[in-house]
Amino acid sequence: MSAFGPGAVRLAGLMARLAGWAPDRFWAATPADVAAVLAGWADEEGAAPVGRGALAAMMEIFPDGR
Repeated sequence: MSAFGPGAVRLAGLMARLAGWAPDRFWAATPADVAAVLAGWADEEGAAPVGRGALAAMMEIFPDGR
C-alpha cells in the first residue's frame, strides 16, 4: 500500500484512465493540476455549451494548420 493511502492510489488510477497520465506525471502534479483536469469532466450547473459562433471564432484564432 502506498504511504499516501488508498485515496491517493485510487486518484492516481483515475488520472491514468481519464487524463492518460503516467504515474510520474501524477506524482509530479499539484492538487491544483489534478483539480483543473477533473473540472473539465465536472457537470457545472449553469455552464452553457460553446455555441457555433464561439467555436468558429476560436477555430479562426487557433487554426489547426490544415
